[in-house]
Amino acid sequence: MGTNRRSFLKLSGLAGIGLMVGCGQENKASAKTNLDHIRLEASKKYTATFNMSGYAAPKIPTVRVGFIGVGNRGSAAVERMSQIEGVAINGICDVRAEKAIEAKARMKSAGHRAQLFTENAEHWKKMCEQEDYDLIYIATHWKLHAEMAIYAMEHGKHVALEIPAATTVEDCWRLVQTSEKTKKHCVMLENCCYDYFELLTLNLARQGFFGDIVHCEGAYIHDILESFFDAEKRFDFWRLKENATRNGNLYPTHGLGPICQILKVNRGNKMEYMSSMSSKDFMLGKKAKEMAATDKQFESYIDKPFRGNMNISNILTNNGSTIMLQHDVSSPRPYSRLHLISGTKAFAQKYPLPGKIAIGHADFLSAEEMTKLEQQYTPGIVKKIGELAKQIGGHGGMDFMMDWRLIDCLRNGLPMDMDVYDAASWSVIGPLSEWSVANGSQPIEVPDFTAGHWKNNQVHDIELARETSTISS
Repeated sequence: MGTNRRSFLKLSGLAGIGLMVGCGQENKASAKTNLDHIRLEASKKYTATFNMSGYAAPKIPTVRVGFIGVGNRGSAAVERMSQIEGVAINGICDVRAEKAIEAKARMKSAGHRAQLFTENAEHWKKMCEQEDYDLIYIATHWKLHAEMAIYAMEHGKHVALEIPAATTVEDCWRLVQTSEKTKKHCVMLENCCYDYFELLTLNLARQGFFGDIVHCEGAYIHDILESFFDAEKRFDFWRLKENATRNGNLYPTHGLGPICQILKVNRGNKMEYMSSMSSKDFMLGKKAKEMAATDKQFESYIDKPFRGNMNISNILTNNGSTIMLQHDVSSPRPYSRLHLISGTKAFAQKYPLPGKIAIGHADFLSAEEMTKLEQQYTPGIVKKIGELAKQIGGHGGMDFMMDWRLIDCLRNGLPMDMDVYDAASWSVIGPLSEWSVANGSQPIEVPDFTAGHWKNNQVHDIELARETSTISS
């Protein structure tokens, strides 16, 4: 063996040792990296002041709700919420007055005061400061989510906010600390956790149907390229701006949320570390140049460091299960959330539709066998509100079921299905993936936002063990 070859192997061995240290996140004083602020924030440790997991706030018989941001999803939420018993819509806020007016017109029941807050970009604070609100429902663009949620909690309000809850590690921690300090719920509105097939597989997992969970996969693959350049669909082109400056999995929670519930993340299990890689951008840069040729407002986007089309992120959990996530919102391909569960006894996958289940390697269960499985394992929440949710709608009913459960828990003083630790740990994958992509797919530790409470926290109730009475009005 030549000297050069021996030197190479020696250096390779040292590099391998260094990589192992990186995986364990033991070398906190390592050299500065790209996007080093993300690594530094992720390595910080905090002491919990209160455990919000399983916390039941005092009952609120009539939940007084204020909406911030009703240009798109928020307006649909106003319509859904107006049909739930025990809800009083007291305020609607948007920087575009016409959107607030349109949202108010969508209400399906009478008796809602629905004061409009549209004077300026800071008028939402006025709503949060008033006493006659219990819940602030936030559906603005991403960068405002954490700021608004923190302000609302500091002013004594529970919070429900659209996904992701935050775009930085620091803001994820601020959400956790504020929720603990104020004892106000901070619920991220991850509607896919209320998808009927996802709920079925969750119950199957809890009943041991899959055996030990070996591996899960989730995704958000949705061709929304054209909407990035449409000011009506994306106010102030906010999503284009996100994709022009950040490279990673910017929207992880649709695929990740249901998987984390199946793997009991934050409730008996936790995510340890992750690594991520992105393809190059094949679409967004070209589209920006094409648009700039006829519209000068897009000239500033020429040659921006756009996010790569496909991002793939891999996560290891404390109990040894693995997770693979995908994110692509600019390639021309069919929609997919790729809900995949692989266990030692059974397998499930949705996308392509419909969702299918297999026992063994031979083939998927027949339609008749699936029907029997659904009859046996459909959880209580679907049995109680599922058909009504389909009638009212919102992504096939899962949006309404999500809103209904949020209100039902507040009215009956029940713990939330998704707490602030879920909001933080599912959302933090965004900035962590950015760091990993920028540093050659190196692994990075996933912060434990529960500060160790994950070991004893209990899973949320999908059977409605405590009977509730909230219905549609």
